[in-house]
Amino acid sequence: MADHQRSVMDPPIETPNKSPGVQKPSHLPLNEKILSSLTTKSVAAHPWHDLEIGPGAPVIFNCVVEIGKGSKVKYELDKKTGLIKVDRVLYSSVVYPHNYGFIPRTLCEDNDPIDVLVIMQEPVLPGCFLRAKAIGLMPMIDQGEKDDKIIAVCADDPEYKHYTDIKELPPHRLAEIRRFFEDYKKNENKDVAVDQFLPATNAYDAIQRSMDLYADYIVEGLRR
Repeated sequence: MADHQRSVMDPPIETPNKSPGVQKPSHLPLNEKILSSLTTKSVAAHPWHDLEIGPGAPVIFNCVVEIGKGSKVKYELDKKTGLIKVDRVLYSSVVYPHNYGFIPRTLCEDNDPIDVLVIMQEPVLPGCFLRAKAIGLMPMIDQGEKDDKIIAVCADDPEYKHYTDIKELPPHRLAEIRRFFEDYKKNENKDVAVDQFLPATNAYDAIQRSMDLYADYIVEGLRR
């Protein structure tokens, strides 16, 4: 008899019972694990409310970047979820000259956190935060409403961290910033007016006012 042939005397081979429900796997299937994990409630941090402004404010503060330098996409904070959403693509053929974002735990008259333009060497991904230092204020009117911007430098960028006031920047840099904000909504038929740049002390005052307004907002919310 060939080796591969079985003898009639050999014991029969037992086959596993394939009846459903007899044997349970020792682990949950992958899809059940995923569904199980989704039932666990958790709270994500909100960059406007949960990120601290920092002990050095209003001079040095945390800034959440919404739009990276060189981007034509207008990202902005979704205030309900805390995520960074795509608001629109700019209608004009211009790009943001520097990283742009907001200061957490601040509030302005337009019900948004105060805006910041951060001058530094490299673009930063939307949603990241960095330490910024205020060096000036750019008063701006957007469609008839006050919409001032803080001009800042990255406090940890070796090329720019030594700047303390906007007058230290090259005039052409300021001309580029002004021109961007004057032009970026023109093809949407929206008017933007930029006034003269103001020194760092004006920026400190604007940030402090927005911090105080935010504090009032929080206190009022607790009273309700």
